[in-house]
Amino acid sequence: MMQTLIDRIDRLDDRVLEGRITALNGLLVEAEGPKAGLSLGAHALIETGEGVAECEIVGFRGETALMMPFGPLEGVRPGARVRLQPEAARVRPSQAWLGRVLDGFGRPLDNGPPLTEGGVPYPLKGNPPGAHGRARLGTKLDLGVRVLNAFVPMRRGQRLGIFAGSGVGKSVLMSMLARACDADVIVIGLIGERGREAREFVDDVLGPEGRKRSVVITETSDAPALARRQAAHLTLTTAEYFRDQGKDVLCLMDSVTRFALAQREIGLAAGEPPTTRGYTPSVFAELPRLLERAGPGPERRDGGRQGTITGLFTVLVDGDDHNEPIADAVRGILDGHVVMSRAIAERGRYPAIDVLKSVSRTAPEVYDPPQRPFVAEARKLLSAYADMEELIRLGAYTQGSNPDVDRAIALNEPLEAFLGQQKDEAADIPSTFALLSEILGGGEGGRS
Repeated sequence: MMQTLIDRIDRLDDRVLEGRITALNGLLVEAEGPKAGLSLGAHALIETGEGVAECEIVGFRGETALMMPFGPLEGVRPGARVRLQPEAARVRPSQAWLGRVLDGFGRPLDNGPPLTEGGVPYPLKGNPPGAHGRARLGTKLDLGVRVLNAFVPMRRGQRLGIFAGSGVGKSVLMSMLARACDADVIVIGLIGERGREAREFVDDVLGPEGRKRSVVITETSDAPALARRQAAHLTLTTAEYFRDQGKDVLCLMDSVTRFALAQREIGLAAGEPPTTRGYTPSVFAELPRLLERAGPGPERRDGGRQGTITGLFTVLVDGDDHNEPIADAVRGILDGHVVMSRAIAERGRYPAIDVLKSVSRTAPEVYDPPQRPFVAEARKLLSAYADMEELIRLGAYTQGSNPDVDRAIALNEPLEAFLGQQKDEAADIPSTFALLSEILGGGEGGRS
């Protein structure tokens, strides 16, 4: 701790750059000061009658800086003094972060001891690795969820979106992945989450065993837009630190939609014009910058172990419209998508994943040759049943009209049981395909 304190003192800048508040409109603070301290993304500390309020510069109007706060602005007065911090925000993650719950500034929220800082500073808003300088995707990843292992398989370093409306089971699916996934470290970003659910996720879902290999970063729905956005960036920065240690990291973020809403709020306050459904242009510029940070790291030349960030990002689709702007933009960036269906959830099957609408773009490279026929046949049967489902439920389908449909009807119940899974149940890849082959190879309507 003493060495950490000495290092922080050595890094202090002996210059003090100050400005003054000139106006305050809603959440937008206007300030003037030396140009050396006014740069986009720089932080500033406003002296108030009740302490200090931290802000970030989000734009300019002429030579006036436009700032938004990370917290309440009570006590700010016209002409209040502003201390400018021109350097971009940086954090120093360390192994001591494992098992901890942090806010968007890297401060502990779990009433634990102070955090030990690492030796290497990481930019909060890091840049993704170069397209031709990053490593290839790694081996297949056991997600611990049967339906994903069978129909939406992933490789280490892949990025996948989970698309669902509210109340369909995204958080439950995330909890299953956090407990059962075959990853070294799990970094979880809860962005704009309900305060009650954030506490329950840590205490009940992760539990003591899950927390040992996890870092949870959370800013709840009542936090300012800047804090919610910063929590999303800190989630990826933390994942990058563990990736650089040669770890296979699972990065879970819930949700990208709330990150986009925070960025929209910031953009509108800074004077950006609203475009598609009120989203500002900066939203669609920030999404790829955030999501592309997940994946394999830069290719290593020193022979060390190559770390990866496997990203699973939830998208809260507005009104169950899977073609709304954020969902459409995210789907074009990621390496596949998982669609969760309200109709399936209403039938009581969880996780409520619509297999026929979900896809992994790396699936052809993930399956072993003996597994491919089972997956293809299962998809064919599920599709045949879905096409005729209305007629089957009405009793209008005549047995013997179509052999594929007959087989789909005979195997529908065991396939539905295969697709469902209890939230505290884990299913590895070998047991998943052993069960699938047993369903397709025997029983009524089965083949030898």
